[in-house]
Amino acid sequence: MSAPRLSSTPLPGIGVRYDLTTRDHGRRLSVVAHRDGHRTVSAYREDDPDACDLTVRLTSEEAATLIDALMPEHHTPNLLSTTDLGLVAERIELPGSSHWNGRLLGESRIRTDTGASVVAVLRRAEAIPSPTPHFRLAGGDILIVIGTREGVEAAAAILGRE
Repeated sequence: MSAPRLSSTPLPGIGVRYDLTTRDHGRRLSVVAHRDGHRTVSAYREDDPDACDLTVRLTSEEAATLIDALMPEHHTPNLLSTTDLGLVAERIELPGSSHWNGRLLGESRIRTDTGASVVAVLRRAEAIPSPTPHFRLAGGDILIVIGTREGVEAAAAILGRE
């Protein structure tokens, strides 16, 4: 049995579309991750993969609830992806009580001390890609961190320091 196929397509000005071809008769599902946080989930007909059977638009909260329902409890809900190279990408929220609240990202020495990299910061409805060492952190920021599992866990411990 072959592995499910997942592809992604950038949609300029909209977001990213993810297409999954299932093992069950090769049915196609797609999710459009809109820049505003909404998600559109579509299922396509088995007899005509270009004909849509169902489309549902979800708020970011509804999408998170659906993810929780699809994900077994023993998985980390913050895990975004794992590759064969042993790298993971994880969302780490900076608590308001964190020692780093209001400080510069470079002061945390995350990359130097853990080998993990902060590749983006989500702040309210804004995404800040590739933050520099001079980026000022704020409580509630969600940092997208990529590295080895150990490096990402060490980065989370640094960011959680009170």
